[in-house]
Amino acid sequence: MEIILKQDVTNLGHKDDIVIVKNGYATNYLIPQGFATLATSSAKKMHAENMRQRAHKETKLREDAISLAAKLEGLTISVGAKASTTGKIFGSVTNIQIAEVLAAKGIDVERKNIVILGDSAVKELGLFDAEIKIYRDIKSSIKFEVVAE
Repeated sequence: MEIILKQDVTNLGHKDDIVIVKNGYATNYLIPQGFATLATSSAKKMHAENMRQRAHKETKLREDAISLAAKLEGLTISVGAKASTTGKIFGSVTNIQIAEVLAAKGIDVERKNIVILGDSAVKELGLFDAEIKIYRDIKSSIKFEVVAE
């Protein structure tokens, strides 16, 4: 079944994408939840017209995202955490704390777009990597250092 997404759906597509999904997924979940509409011929025509009108906005957003990615690339920030004498921290460092540090530096990034790379939670002092999804396919990597407060 062909549908038009009304908003971003994880692992499926972005807003205004036309995607093909299984009938049950569309009729039982996506359409009733308001995430998508059926891609009929008239809906496709309206979608094409809307996309044509939004094309110039899209280029502006992409340019802003590229400039932000360049600003973030290679950035190293420090995140403070209470730690024991052995270097283990109490609790863990999350994407919320990274977003707060970036906001203090004047860089506004939503916390849900920050992914801490690695196979486990950050529970000790040291240098770690994070990836920030800025816009659709534009991503940037930063390093953050967990220091004792």
